[in-house]
Amino acid sequence: MTDPEEYLDAMQVALIASPVISSYTVVRMWANADDGYMRVRATLTNGDFLEAAEYFVVQGDAATTVDYRHQWMDGAKQILRKRWDSAPDHPELDNFPHHVHHGQDDRVEPGRPMSVLNLLGYLESQLSFEDDTP
Repeated sequence: MTDPEEYLDAMQVALIASPVISSYTVVRMWANADDGYMRVRATLTNGDFLEAAEYFVVQGDAATTVDYRHQWMDGAKQILRKRWDSAPDHPELDNFPHHVHHGQDDRVEPGRPMSVLNLLGYLESQLSFEDDTP
């Protein structure tokens, strides 16, 4: 990859190809010479809801996720399953500002930068059992 447009294209291809994405809508997307942003809303194949937003910069041949917020919820959007974000609201955690919210119980743990591509890989590993046919 050499520019932000290519990275945005790679994210869209991954969304289309992912076995856990039933449908998605791009809410906002833009690219400059060396950075870009994408925000999408998706329905997962198990009926859950996903909203993912990523701001990234491209240096050389690599895109680096700088700022992100990905929220995985039940289909009714009432129950939080997980949220990954880089909001600077938990300075007490290792690897600040990256953290993960687990469910509704306000459990917050240190995280790592989470790109949309990494997020899809994680969801595919968690939901793959739903796609298995006996």
